[in-house]
Amino acid sequence: MKNSPTQLRWRWCRFDELGVHELQNIYTARQLVFVLEQECAYLDADGVDEQSHHLAAWSAQQREPLAYARVVAPGVKYVEPSIGRVITTGAARGTGLGRELVRRAVEHSQATYPGQGIRISAQSRLERFYAGFGFQRVGEDYLEDNIPHTEMLLPACPTSTTSSGRC
Repeated sequence: MKNSPTQLRWRWCRFDELGVHELQNIYTARQLVFVLEQECAYLDADGVDEQSHHLAAWSAQQREPLAYARVVAPGVKYVEPSIGRVITTGAARGTGLGRELVRRAVEHSQATYPGQGIRISAQSRLERFYAGFGFQRVGEDYLEDNIPHTEMLLPACPTSTTSSGRC
């Protein structure tokens, strides 16, 4: 990948602010990663997107976003806001873009929902990755779509936090 995270066009918006082409390209990227690469058939368009903010890193070199995550509003999946559908497409893997994506998703979530923790359902193999952002395991592993997952929580921060997303 030739783009650094600063050369990409980052977009944070609510569902109704997405253009139809953006939405189509986001869905395509999610299907490529979750359904084709991970060989997991599940209902991706789960009705939660409409109650979420969407964060995507766009490059002029491809139609699909290089990285994407959604932040689900509190009370929809969990009491807290939740980060999910986190992907880095093949063209951007190994570049640090995944870390930048999660850092930005945490930062945007904390700014949008101040004083609240963030809960995630992480693939268990990524537990250490998310722990690096301050997420802590809460509970035992479980199967979601036949893939081991771990529920994790980033505790609530005071309303004045650093840009690292840590308390």
